[in-house]
Amino acid sequence: MKAPPFSLKYEDFSMKNIADLGDLNGKTVIVRADFNVPMRDGEITDEGRIAASLPTIEKLSEAGAKLVLISHLGRPGGATVPELSLKPVSNKLTSLLDKKVFFAEDTVGESASLMRSNLKPGEILLLENLRFNAEETDQDANVRLSFAKKLAHSADAFVSDGFGVVHRKQASVTELATVLPSAAGLLVAKETDVLAAITQNPKRPSVVVLGGSKVSDKLGVINHLLERVDTILVGGGMLFTFLAAKDLTIGSSLCEPELIPTVKEYMERAKKLGVKIIVPTDVVIAKKFAANSPHLTVPVENITDTEFGETAIGLDIGPDTVKTFTKYIQSAKTVFWNGPMGVFEFEPFANGTRGIADAIARSEGFTVVGGGDSAAAVRELGFSDKQFDHISTGGGASLEYLEGKTLPGLEVLL
Repeated sequence: MKAPPFSLKYEDFSMKNIADLGDLNGKTVIVRADFNVPMRDGEITDEGRIAASLPTIEKLSEAGAKLVLISHLGRPGGATVPELSLKPVSNKLTSLLDKKVFFAEDTVGESASLMRSNLKPGEILLLENLRFNAEETDQDANVRLSFAKKLAHSADAFVSDGFGVVHRKQASVTELATVLPSAAGLLVAKETDVLAAITQNPKRPSVVVLGGSKVSDKLGVINHLLERVDTILVGGGMLFTFLAAKDLTIGSSLCEPELIPTVKEYMERAKKLGVKIIVPTDVVIAKKFAANSPHLTVPVENITDTEFGETAIGLDIGPDTVKTFTKYIQSAKTVFWNGPMGVFEFEPFANGTRGIADAIARSEGFTVVGGGDSAAAVRELGFSDKQFDHISTGGGASLEYLEGKTLPGLEVLL
């Protein structure tokens, strides 16, 4: 991994680190991880978030801590949903760590209590899905605090290492950190360090690649980054709102017309700031939203001037756009990417995302993939995590950080 273009450490945020917790040998340490991984037929399809948690787990285990790992999976809504059990995660952890990871069938019940009391120094226990308990996500802070105290029972310290949830007010994220002596884990520190690096003082030129379906999901990011980057490359479904803002016809492509005035305002503001917002010059259109749909590559001025007419729907950026975007990426010293360029799940519309991933992987600059669908895309398309300097584990958390928002899970660690 290349060194970040700008480095912030724990002390810059006044966050305690693991060393600040003192001697942990024989102490019970609760680690809030983010094991919310994609599953299919009971099998984990992307182990990226689990792998990212290993450095913290290994460090604490080697220090002789009795480790109690906690996480959520999916949205069971406070009910026990067998399909969302964390049991497959404990099996995966056992495989990756080459060390037995015990599993409790509840979080604050008899199974968890008994297994926690039997842990020996260095041993690891994973509790069942936190969100099987409605208190974990309750809107009432007092209810969350009560649940956090149950989780903290007989524990000596808490390590927050689930960056993917630090933007949420949840018992295991915010309240638990107030109940026990707390510190940021290695992953949370790394994520914070990297995101601060690309927003506060990046090496120039700095390029941000934004995709995904809705422009509404990225407006806050664009607003915050306009004064912090040199170029913003726009792809994904959100590009069609930008095209509409340029008075181009977009057929049946995804668009948020109510946001056209805002997009126009941002483009004008970017012009005044000397920031380039680059919109695609060609797109791949289809007759319908389907993997086997007839499709064409056309200039953005001709989306409806084809046999598809007004039914044309844009599903990917075109090859000329990939070449243009690649030139900006290759000349950049800092690159941040969030959001696929098209419907990469359908092979005919995956070339844009694949092309951008390849360009970023070959970049000599400091490269960051912003989690969520972007992380899933690079792995699904055959790229290795090692081809990028950092792949974030927090899609929503990364975006809110880049919007300049205060993240409660980090704030409570200050």
